[in-house]
Amino acid sequence: MRATARAPAAGTVLNALATGHGSAFAIDEYVHATVDLDDAGEVTGEVADFPDADTTLIEACVETVAREHDRDVGGTVRTQTAIPMAGGLKSSSAAANATVLATLDALGVEMNREDACRLGVQAAREAGVTITGAFDDASASMLGGVTVTDNTSDELLAREEPEWHVVVFTPDERAYSADADVARCERIAGTAQVVEELALDSRYGEAMTVNGFAYCGALNFDTEPMLDALPDVRGVSLSGTGPSYVAVGTREQMEQTQTAWAEYEGTTWLTTTQRAGAQLT
Repeated sequence: MRATARAPAAGTVLNALATGHGSAFAIDEYVHATVDLDDAGEVTGEVADFPDADTTLIEACVETVAREHDRDVGGTVRTQTAIPMAGGLKSSSAAANATVLATLDALGVEMNREDACRLGVQAAREAGVTITGAFDDASASMLGGVTVTDNTSDELLAREEPEWHVVVFTPDERAYSADADVARCERIAGTAQVVEELALDSRYGEAMTVNGFAYCGALNFDTEPMLDALPDVRGVSLSGTGPSYVAVGTREQMEQTQTAWAEYEGTTWLTTTQRAGAQLT
């Protein structure tokens, strides 16, 4: 029983660390997952080109889906990613979503994609790779578009499908969400509530920018890349717990921002928002 699926990366509108409420948008870059199920009783994982990568999450996703549908299976799951890992671009959520969809297909089971997304979030919590549960990131990746969520209850508060051009800057260093200083982030809860109000009013660009400055302060990231993008972009933010930055706007605005960000050490790339979400392949 073999199946394959892919799920997109995502950028941040509102980081959920301060209040448990978050918002993210899907972008056109992917993690692919191939799931082969058998009766071995054990699930093993592999990340292509990263032999030392932690595969706990993708293995947990297969096991969680099988358990949810009362199946006793083993097998292998292999992911391949074009998304920088530990870069703040939701690679873990994308890997979980792709693995969940592929496992469901391999089992011959149909499931509402929002509920399927929650299985991946459950697996992420059990695997200990997330602080908030990351339903904001996971829902944007699974459903496409931009989502606003309550991560404390895994509730989808809003979803829209904006068409933005996107530029991403990823420095060479990495930052793991589980290592973020939650106590410092909780100090900016009042600002995060303002960001949520902006997002629920569909003022996503303003929300991103306020979020970015607040979390750069809380997590000790440089605000210079954000200032380089302003005032011409629609919105710019630190993505997740960093170290990547994302900006949205017109193609011309994004090309100008990419030129500015290319002066920093790291990688910059242009893409667009993605509205279809995770898909079988």
